Amino acid sequence: VCTHRVRSCSSIRFIKSKYVCVFDKSALKFSHQQRLFRTSAVSCGQIVQFKLSDIGEGITEVTVKEWYIKEGDSVSQFDSICEVQSDKASVTITSRYDGVIRKLHYSIDDIAFVGKPLVDIEIDASKGVAPEEDVVETPPMSHEEHTHQEIKGHKTLATPAVRRLAMENNIKLSEVVGTGKDNRILKEDILNYLAKQTGAILPPSPKAEIVPPLRKTESVPTAPKDKAQKIPVPVSRPIAFSGKDKTEPVTGFQKAMVKTMSAALKIPHFGYCDEIDLTQLVQLREELKPLAELRGVKLSFMPFFIKAASLGLLQYPILNASLDENCQNVTYKASHNIGVAMDTEQGLIVPNVKNVQVCSVFDIAVELNRLQSLGSAGQLGTSDLTGGTFTLSNIGTIGGTYAKPVILPPEVAIGALGKIQVLPRFNGKGEVFKAQIMNVSWSADHRIIDGATMARFSNLWKSYLENPASMLLDLK
Repeated sequence: VCTHRVRSCSSIRFIKSKYVCVFDKSALKFSHQQRLFRTSAVSCGQIVQFKLSDIGEGITEVTVKEWYIKEGDSVSQFDSICEVQSDKASVTITSRYDGVIRKLHYSIDDIAFVGKPLVDIEIDASKGVAPEEDVVETPPMSHEEHTHQEIKGHKTLATPAVRRLAMENNIKLSEVVGTGKDNRILKEDILNYLAKQTGAILPPSPKAEIVPPLRKTESVPTAPKDKAQKIPVPVSRPIAFSGKDKTEPVTGFQKAMVKTMSAALKIPHFGYCDEIDLTQLVQLREELKPLAELRGVKLSFMPFFIKAASLGLLQYPILNASLDENCQNVTYKASHNIGVAMDTEQGLIVPNVKNVQVCSVFDIAVELNRLQSLGSAGQLGTSDLTGGTFTLSNIGTIGGTYAKPVILPPEVAIGALGKIQVLPRFNGKGEVFKAQIMNVSWSADHRIIDGATMARFSNLWKSYLENPASMLLDLK
């Protein structure tokens, strides 16, 4: 044991840095066997309570779905700590500190509250504790007092990780414009500021690489035309008959559905149904599908349905509006954020494709692929699930022809699409031909939308789909 001027006391707190000390518990005994050197006392860290911050949209509680760490694990800034799910979205919580996890305050499926501690992290006391979080040993500071002190001292709101990033790049936080809540500076703000100063180009969001169309000499793999009819197969799950009733709390997306549908009961629904001949659209999709696959995108019918709806909303903007609670004002939405109902393991979710009015059919297909992959994994963010202005629900992927869709407040209209069926129809000459028929069911808020408006919109939407080439005249 190599030490330098170490007093024989019950703990060691200061050791010369030039010596490397290896402690053996059995060798550090004095004449009295109960007097030992406490090697754990060398650590002089502080325990910081990492609280669940406000994730917006008025969310006050979330469900802890998964822990990515356990007690005793070391974490760094921006490391994932856990995944939580509100009634609107799933959010991954990341660490703001470098340290060691000392305590998890919740178990899986527990309800965590905004402003309450998630984990306790032991950090190096020499690095100090940012004023944004409370230390266990000191009384917590209220949010109002904390905000007042920062404004009075002209300090900028930012997490310790963001402050460290700014310090490493010699950036003054006072010169950066924050885009977070209460003008809080985010990591993206620092990166954008750094890019402007250095001329660096930040990596763009991933998009599918555009591949030019194949030449005639090149062969394109085509899907087999004769496909076996899909037969519904029951989901194989172990059936256990316990003989006892089972009670479960309503949480997550199911809880959001309860709130939304309860609000929808206040809306007088007007229904309208029609059938669409998609024969030409089916042929067009078969031609474009291989080209989309070469670009890495799965092309379904939904991008055409969504784009046709957007073209119709340009002519009938009342269907892309919202009505206030007192029914005194109607707000016409500038963006066509068209929602698509999805059936997932977590329940019914309705993410939306933003700004459809300026998107091509291919752009919509790319976004739908992204939303479907995130929805299947339960990783859709709040921005994907909020802000919708109009909704389409494709019940035909499961089965059924007609439905009675329920409006999602504050929207004023919704459409339900049935399955595509091969049915006999008559042409203009009275001849019977094989047609690809799909049924659509519309619901509208009858307080501000009359039946004639809904019918005219449906007829325009129908004409675009029955003659898809006509959409070229109005595409932007």
